[in-house]
Amino acid sequence: MNRNGVIALGIAVVIGLVGVYLLNIVITGFEGRASANGQEGEAGMVVVARSEIPFGATITSANTRVMAWPLAATPRGVFHSLADLGPNRVALQTIAPDEPLLESHISGRNARPTLSVALAPGMLAVSIPVNDVTGVGGFVRPGDMVDVLLTRQMPGENAGAADKMTDVVMQAVRVLAIDQVADPGKTDPAVAKTATLEVDQTGAQKLSLARELGSMSLALRKLGNIAAGRPSTITPRDISAMPIRIVAPPAPRQSIPIQVPPAAGPALGPTVTIYRQAKSTDYEVPYAF
Repeated sequence: MNRNGVIALGIAVVIGLVGVYLLNIVITGFEGRASANGQEGEAGMVVVARSEIPFGATITSANTRVMAWPLAATPRGVFHSLADLGPNRVALQTIAPDEPLLESHISGRNARPTLSVALAPGMLAVSIPVNDVTGVGGFVRPGDMVDVLLTRQMPGENAGAADKMTDVVMQAVRVLAIDQVADPGKTDPAVAKTATLEVDQTGAQKLSLARELGSMSLALRKLGNIAAGRPSTITPRDISAMPIRIVAPPAPRQSIPIQVPPAAGPALGPTVTIYRQAKSTDYEVPYAF
């Protein structure tokens, strides 16, 4: 075989190997997609709401049913049968029709439809007074996150009536209820008198003390916005762009009388002292010139 034939054969072998490699890649891709499609096609049984289940309603076989649900899209915490639910569970939020029932959306077994079932482990519910201003115009609703502010008199003997200070008592606190409404699905604004917050033991003590110290108000926080850093105390001097202070006028100066020494008498001339029987007598001697 001549030299040109050897070169052509080598090129053909290389092209063949490259073709086999590319064909292997294509076949592997087809097998991977087929496997993924097969997994997506698999389904399991999931308990869903047959009709809308309002907040606080008892979960029963009348308002739930079991339906097939893709395994690849099944959320965590679902129930696969009505027997898994158990008796006397209540909805902790409104559940839409055909929405899967999750453990975080319903209470434990034999629970009453009360606010206590919505509390996280180790947390307490504490109510504070609010109005149309301190309650953000009625836009704070159950399920929102708020900061709690306290405005009070500045301590000190010389503090006047206008010397106030505002502290952030707590940050990113979950609202459990507004007045007697604890359903997170109730989003219509409403002016309320009380707001019930979910706090720990220390937070409950802070809120209880803050109620006695001054005026409390809520600041609505964006959901998912975590508090960053420690807030500072705000005083009236922090509101103005320039430091302004009113001071009392200076006290009038008191005049101190100047004591003038008495005028000196006429200068005396030389004197002579004469002793008579142990008694001395001074005599002035007039100048002789």
